[in-house]
This record gives sequence, structure tokens and C-alpha cells, in this order.
Amino acid sequence: MIKLILPQRIVRQLERELQLAGRREIGGILMGEHVSEGVFRICELTVQRNGGTWTSFTRTVHDSLRKYLTTFFYRHNHHYTRFNYLGEWHSHPSFSLSPSTCDQQSMLDIVNDPDVGANFAVLLIVKLGQEELQARAYLFVPNFDMQNGELIFEEE
Repeated sequence: MIKLILPQRIVRQLERELQLAGRREIGGILMGEHVSEGVFRICELTVQRNGGTWTSFTRTVHDSLRKYLTTFFYRHNHHYTRFNYLGEWHSHPSFSLSPSTCDQQSMLDIVNDPDVGANFAVLLIVKLGQEELQARAYLFVPNFDMQNGELIFEEE
């Protein structure tokens, strides 16, 4: 199982973006820090505000995303074993926090793509609750079934 630490500043960022998006799905990529065996802290995420409807979200790869990744790795001195791509996130404002069949296939495509080179990928699904952010994490590994991740909301 994977443990994913969600810092409060990331929670606040997600809440702001979800409020702006309303009933439209949004998403992006998760960048993280390897803290200990099986434990990762989300340190940054991107936000793609277009490409979503009330029922779906499609992340696109474009030059600004490539530039962001280059800058992220440069800032962390290309220390890939500590700071790297963790996976994807998107919202389900109108649905449960469970990944759809399409979500699962997209994640399997990522972990099974040799050009991506990911040993695993996390999918974080989020939505605004009445009082706070609701979120669930899922782990995808090549040639294995999806697994539930443990999400830890970090205090400031």
C-alpha cells in the first residue's frame, strides 16, 4: 500500500480551484517527494482548467506542461529518486470518489507506457464536501490490479 501525504497548502489550493470550476471536472498532475518506504508527500500539482465537462476530464500534454516538469526537476537538482512525478489528479464534483473504468484505463496506460517510465502512478480523486475537501487515492502498478492508497491530511 502507498501512503500519500496531502499538505494543507495543497488542500487549500485544491479547494480554491474546485470552487472556481463549480460542477466542471478539472485536474492535473501530482509531483511529490519520497519521504520513506511507501510514503510520498505531494509537493506540487498542476491545474488544467480546460478539457473538462460535468461528466469527464481529459488531461492534455502541451508545451507548458513539459516546461513545468523541466523547471520542477531543475529546482530539485534532478534528484529523481526523491522528487518526481507521482501521478494524476482530477475532480468528481458530480460523482463518487471512485475511479471510473475510463479513469482506470488511463492510469494503466500511463504505468504500462515505456516512454513514461513510471514504476507506479497515483490517481487522486477530489471533490468539495460541505465542510472540507474530500479525497481518495488509488495506486496503479504495471501488471497489478488497482489498489487503495492511504491519504494522510498533514497538519500545518
